[in-house]
Amino acid sequence: METVIRTEKLTKRFGAFVACNELSFSVDKGEIFGFLGANGAGKTTAMRMLCGLLTPSAGKATIAGFDVYTQTEKIKQRIGYMSQKFSLYDDLSVAENIRFYGGIYGMSRPAIREKTERLLEELQLQKEAKTLVRELPLGWKQKLAFSVSIVHDPGIVFLDEPTGGVDPVTRRQFWDLIYAAADKGVTIFVTTHYMDEAEYCNRVSIMVDGVIAALDSPTALKQQFGGASMEEVFYELARKAKRKGD
Repeated sequence: METVIRTEKLTKRFGAFVACNELSFSVDKGEIFGFLGANGAGKTTAMRMLCGLLTPSAGKATIAGFDVYTQTEKIKQRIGYMSQKFSLYDDLSVAENIRFYGGIYGMSRPAIREKTERLLEELQLQKEAKTLVRELPLGWKQKLAFSVSIVHDPGIVFLDEPTGGVDPVTRRQFWDLIYAAADKGVTIFVTTHYMDEAEYCNRVSIMVDGVIAALDSPTALKQQFGGASMEEVFYELARKAKRKGD
């Protein structure tokens, strides 16, 4: 398998505080990689370094083959990102949001037009194309935000707690979109507070106090820690944390 994310002792310090301490892991093309941790674990800081938004203090990392120290602009061109806070524009229509982000990502007008039509069909939002985003139910907003985050066909997409506040049925539909993207070779790097979603990942990393405390498939982690579910595994590790804020 082709490795698209690779870190070696990646570290971030803020003064004397070590937010991330020597993180070493790799993620393969098309893998759904869960990145878990309680508040204060350091996962948000780690994700910002991987996205080229925060310069590491030490260590190495490459994203899609590009260095996080010297090639951050190339990284940003090749990744998608969806934040835990809703990232679309409420005062633009569904179609306008798609076209707007297509333009930001540098797509040509014919490509934007074709992708807009395709996404509206895939999301079954043809009738809502001219509807302002603020008028959509939360679940539809989240699915639209995910589709917009990969409108430019990136090789990697970072999802920061994408299903927060969404009902269980809509969360499952959202994960259908994630599976479809992974089947096309898109690498999914996702953080979540829902432990049932950790079960959907190919592999899961669990951070505690700035370090990776465990990393393996959900099945292997449950066997290793004697848990019947990923929730039990997570709490077994997280209850040892000393930090209280990220």
